[in-house]
Amino acid sequence: MSFSRRRLRHIHPRGKWLFITWHLEGSLPQALFPPAGKYSDGKAFVWMDRYLDSARTGPTYLLRREIAELVAGSIMRGVSLGHYELRAWVLMANHVHVLLLPLISPSRLMQSIKGYTARQANLILGQTGRTFWQAESYDHWVRDNVELERIAAYIESNPVRAGVVDSADKYIWSSAGKSVETSLDAADTSVRATF
Repeated sequence: MSFSRRRLRHIHPRGKWLFITWHLEGSLPQALFPPAGKYSDGKAFVWMDRYLDSARTGPTYLLRREIAELVAGSIMRGVSLGHYELRAWVLMANHVHVLLLPLISPSRLMQSIKGYTARQANLILGQTGRTFWQAESYDHWVRDNVELERIAAYIESNPVRAGVVDSADKYIWSSAGKSVETSLDAADTSVRATF
């Protein structure tokens, strides 16, 4: 089991699925974080996720197709590299949710995904050297198969709850999307070309 602490506790038991969320730098202003001690970790996460889904200000770079393809392709590449098994994922305008079973250190796999996509997205945006992702990610280890399926459904229904689509299968930037394979094949080609 690995454990680390920054602003949040990070507990990663070996062989357990992880639900991980990370968001764009500046999409959740520090002044709006839930007050420490007021909410449990779970309630603070739900508060943060609802805020990100309803935010009308701040960066929304993941709405840009070339950046969404880059991030989705990087998530898929982690599977092909043997870094993790992937159960569910979704890209929203300003944040990402994944449900994965780490096969390498969770901190290493997050450095790989976030570091690579930050560098490449900043090149696309013409803002090299700027912070792209918020430094810390939110994670929760999955206790059992019932929770695993509940979290997968939560992730895939995020675009529906946010009012982006009326059916999860209509959202291509998700493991639930019908046309996701076509988009990811294109993204995977561009990701392979840059490695």
